[in-house]
Amino acid sequence: MPNWGGGAKCAACEKTVYHAEEIQCNSRSFHKTCFLCMACRKGLDSTTVAAHESEIYCKSCYGKKYGPKGYGYGQGAGALSSDPVNNEERQPQEPKTPHPASANSNPSKFAQKFGSTDRCPRCSKAVYAAEKVMGAGKPWHKTCFRCLLCGKSLESTTVTDKDGELYCKVCYAKNFGPKGRDLGNLGVVEDNE
Repeated sequence: MPNWGGGAKCAACEKTVYHAEEIQCNSRSFHKTCFLCMACRKGLDSTTVAAHESEIYCKSCYGKKYGPKGYGYGQGAGALSSDPVNNEERQPQEPKTPHPASANSNPSKFAQKFGSTDRCPRCSKAVYAAEKVMGAGKPWHKTCFRCLLCGKSLESTTVTDKDGELYCKVCYAKNFGPKGRDLGNLGVVEDNE
């Protein structure tokens, strides 16, 4: 016999969900108005829902509750919090030990706080892990990892170094490679025949 009077029960409010107002998630039915994040009560849709067992969350709350923990696992501004840690007011503290003077006499507050000691040989600014490229045994910014002579952006397959500076293979060959007849630098040696 057909079910004339009703439909499935809403997983949130347990009332009947009719087809016109039904949203399904994890084989369960919800009213459109009941399809809310269990933590922040934000309305959800198929692109913002994240389910965990019988619970539904927005992706931000799901990440906070079940995602990886630790430095660098935030999900943009949604994962940032201005709430004090452990609900205690934070008091500014004096640094315990003075930082030694560096090549840059005015380091950024970020560098002071996180203590970056790597300096880019090209621009002398701090190099952090997210922007670090190693070349000639030194850390470089991705944007500074260029040929000294022609300015061409370099990669591990195109970089050559001499005396701590970076060159593309073409500039290196022209300026530091072997010179003479039949060595690729025909215009360098004059022919006195």
